[in-house]
Amino acid sequence: MTISLDDVRHIAALARLGVSREQARAAAVELSSILEHMQVLSQVDTGDGDLDGIEQDAMLLRADAGPPIPLMRPPTDFAPSLRDGFFLVPRLATHEDPEPSP
Repeated sequence: MTISLDDVRHIAALARLGVSREQARAAAVELSSILEHMQVLSQVDTGDGDLDGIEQDAMLLRADAGPPIPLMRPPTDFAPSLRDGFFLVPRLATHEDPEPSP
């Protein structure tokens, strides 16, 4: 599948983008190249493969050990108030203040 110059102009018009003739040509060539590459990738046989060993060798992870690292600043420095371990912040939709903390 190839992307034509008219396709690029149509998409640019839908997106309300001003595209010069040279930019449209370059985009058509680049998008066509991407689609050709995707066509090649879609032909790769990925079925019936044993993937059990791949995940284990892909990335080695260390075991979590030790206590969590404490914050350098107390949580109250990040928000004006806390309740039950949660930060209280104003609602964005109404811009109302949160309930006052006891």
